Amino acid sequence: MAERKERNLNSIVLWIAASVALVFIFFGVRRLTRERLPVRVAEAQTQDLIKTTSTNGKVEPKNNFEAHAPAAGLIKALYVHAGDKVPQGKLLLQMDDADARAKLAAAETALRGAEAQLQAVKAGGSLQQHQALTGNIAKARLERDQAEKDLAAVEKLMAQGAAAPSEVAQSKQRLAVASTSLQSLEGQLRQPYSPIDLEHASSAVQEAQTAYAAAAQVVTQSNVRAPFAGTVYLLPVSRYEFVDAGSTLLEMADLDNLRVRAYFDEPEIGGLRLGDPVIIEWNAKPERRWHGHLVALPSTVITYGTRNVGEVLVSIEDARQDLLPNTNVIVTVTTQEVHNALAVPREALHIENARDYVYVVSGDVLRRVEVQVGALNLTQVQILSGVQEHTTVALGTTNATPLTAGVPIEIVR
Repeated sequence: MAERKERNLNSIVLWIAASVALVFIFFGVRRLTRERLPVRVAEAQTQDLIKTTSTNGKVEPKNNFEAHAPAAGLIKALYVHAGDKVPQGKLLLQMDDADARAKLAAAETALRGAEAQLQAVKAGGSLQQHQALTGNIAKARLERDQAEKDLAAVEKLMAQGAAAPSEVAQSKQRLAVASTSLQSLEGQLRQPYSPIDLEHASSAVQEAQTAYAAAAQVVTQSNVRAPFAGTVYLLPVSRYEFVDAGSTLLEMADLDNLRVRAYFDEPEIGGLRLGDPVIIEWNAKPERRWHGHLVALPSTVITYGTRNVGEVLVSIEDARQDLLPNTNVIVTVTTQEVHNALAVPREALHIENARDYVYVVSGDVLRRVEVQVGALNLTQVQILSGVQEHTTVALGTTNATPLTAGVPIEIVR
């Protein structure tokens, strides 16, 4: 009986030992055969980190001249062709200006007349008016002197009882009237014009000067000369053609001194700085690039089509008659440039609770490492601390499974 119990006990122990062994074998096989996480990786590398932004722009000359017809008329003569380089002062185009010159002559005559009238007012009138005033003063002075003599004679007679007091009073009144008349005429001689007369005459001169200047401008604009040395890049008229007032006659510019008016979307404006380097491209010449820098930043945001943009002025440093005004170009500005930066792809960077970290490959598992970041662009981010050069970091999985520290991985090349 005891022997039987001992055999049963031994059987139970064997079964327990076998079960434990099976468990260890199961977990060992499972560990060896468990599926590994397929991970894409990259190395932290030292490189130049450059951030750029691109937009559209339009080329415009810094010095541009547009000639417009001052009045309707005929094109009398053309002295240039589109594309000609011209020196300053060269006669470029003439309109028929006979009517304009006639109006200029009439305006000059009117101006001379207004100026003469102003001088006459300041001098007390014309020579005849001045002579008449002088004669009236002499006559008034004689009348006053005679009135004084008459008064003295009457007063003497009244003292002798030969004249009545009423006669004395009448003589005094005549003297007062003569004296007042003389003072008035002498006052006109001292101040020959009133402020109102002078104002009217001066206004007439100003109006005549304005009319003369306008007529002279029409004559000048009818004979177009180059205001500076440059290139005639637009000539839309022909000889003997009739044009309406205001029509464009020609446009010229200094094609060695151009700039670009670029339109940056509102979110990009904050990253722009004066002096940022710029590359300019024109689809008409894909093999050519021009260089410049930002010279003026937006003062406001405007609506440009369906976009809210800021206008930025870009200088062009190497235009050599090979970039035309009013052409549409692509402007690429470098807003940030860090040399010899330790960087990883941006998709390797993760953020949690305002802390930046990456997953570093350690053997066949991932390890979470906090990092400090610096500059960044669309594809790369600078690592200031946390990883070293050539450190392998995880970018993501090929099966969309989230990255997790400590999980066995398989690197996918």
